[in-house]
Amino acid sequence: MRIAVVAVAALIFVSACNNRKNDDYKKITSDPYLYSRTVKELNNVVMQNNFPPIIASRNYLYANIAAYEVIAAGNPAHYQSLAGQLHELAVIPAPDTAKEIDFNFAAILAFCKLGEAVTFPEGSMYEYVDSLKTLVKDNGMPADVFDNTVAYAEEAGNAVLAWSKKDNYAQTRTAPKYTVIDTPGRWIPTPPMYAQALEPHWREIRTMVMDSANMFTPPPPPVFNMTDKKSKYYQEVMAVKNAGDSLTDEQKHIAEFWDDLGTRLNVSGHVMFMTKKFSPTGHWMNIVGIASQTAKADFSTTVYAYAKTAIAMFDAFIQCWDEKFRSNAVRPETVINKYVDANWAPYLQTPPFPEYTCGHSTVSSAAAETLTSVFGDNFAYTDTSELEFGIKNRSFTSFRQAAQENNWARFYGGIHFHNSCLVSTEYGRKVGELVNQRLRMKK
Repeated sequence: MRIAVVAVAALIFVSACNNRKNDDYKKITSDPYLYSRTVKELNNVVMQNNFPPIIASRNYLYANIAAYEVIAAGNPAHYQSLAGQLHELAVIPAPDTAKEIDFNFAAILAFCKLGEAVTFPEGSMYEYVDSLKTLVKDNGMPADVFDNTVAYAEEAGNAVLAWSKKDNYAQTRTAPKYTVIDTPGRWIPTPPMYAQALEPHWREIRTMVMDSANMFTPPPPPVFNMTDKKSKYYQEVMAVKNAGDSLTDEQKHIAEFWDDLGTRLNVSGHVMFMTKKFSPTGHWMNIVGIASQTAKADFSTTVYAYAKTAIAMFDAFIQCWDEKFRSNAVRPETVINKYVDANWAPYLQTPPFPEYTCGHSTVSSAAAETLTSVFGDNFAYTDTSELEFGIKNRSFTSFRQAAQENNWARFYGGIHFHNSCLVSTEYGRKVGELVNQRLRMKK
C-alpha cells in the first residue's frame, strides 16, 4: 500500500476513534496539504510507471487544470476559468447553484480522474481515491453533498479530459522514430542504455499559452569544431571535461540534487539494475507543495499555484524540444569519448535526446517565474524533495536562485555544455513570463 494511502487510512482510524462532529469533513477538505499530498500520490504513480520527463509534464498539466477549473467554478469572485485562455479549451460546465457542493473535494476528485486518465495502469489511483471518499463520509459529509460533489467532479473532469484528447499526443505515438546519423556534431545514443531519442515529435503537441512551438527560438548552438582549440565549441567541451574531473563534494551534491533523470540504468560489472527518481516536473511539483506550506497558502491558492506552474512547464518542454530536434546537438560524453578521452564518463547519466537546449534548465526557469508571481520574489524555502532518495536538503533564497543552481547542476553532471544551460534558463524565463502575462487566473 502506498504511503499516501496509509496516511489517509490513519486519518480515518483517528477520526472514528475521536467520534468527531458531523461537519469535521470541512476541516479535512479545506486543508491545502491534502491537495499537495494528492499531487504527490500522482507523482509516485508517474515515477513507478517509468513515465519520461516530457510525458510526465502532460500528466501533471491536465490533472491540475481540472482541479483549478473546479475551484474557479466554485469561487468565481476570486478565480477566473482558463476557458478561452488556453488553446482550444471551451467553457467548463457550470455547477448547479441549487445543489451544495464541496468544491475543494471536487477539485481533488477531478485531479485524480485526470491524473489516472492520462496515466497507466488503469485504476492506479483508485485505492487512494476510495480512501479519500471513506474519509469524508466518516467525518460527516452528508450523502447529498457527497453525491453532488462526485457528480460535479465527474462533469468538469470529463470536459477537461475531452479537451486533452485533442492535443495531438495520440497521433505522435505512431510518428516516425528519430533517424540516427553518425556525423560530427549530431546526436547519437549514449551509454549505458543507448536508448532511442525520446519524443522527437513533442514539438507537434498543442501548446497551452505559446502561439506555437517555435515562438521563442533560441540562437543556434556553437558550431561543432574540435580542431581549433580556440573555438567556442572546443572550449565548451573542455570546460565540461575539466569540471567533471575535479568536482567538489558540494558540486556533486548540486548535480545529484537536480539529477531527476526518472529511470536510471545502473551497471556494476555484469550486474545491471534500474533505479527511479522524480522527473524535473515531478521535482518542481514537490517544490510547489513546499512553497504552499511555507507560505501557509489556503486551498485555492495552492491549487492555483500548481496549475499555473504545470502550464508553464508543459509549454517550456515544447519550446525546448522544438530546438532539440532542430539542432540535434551531440552530447558532451560522445564528443569527449571520441576526441579527448575514450574512458571519460559524466558524473550523471546522459539522458536519451539531443543536448541543445537543456530541458531541466528550461522548465526550472519557467517554473521559477510562475512561482515567483504567486508567492513573490526572495521567497526563502528548503527543498526536501530528494530526502526519500537519500539526498540531503538544499535551501534557497528564491525560486530564481534554485533555477540558476539547476543550470550549474547539468554542467557539473557532465551532461550539458554550460552555454546550453545559460541559454535554456533565459528562454525558459521567457515562457514563464508569457504565462504570467497572458493568463488571468486569480482576480
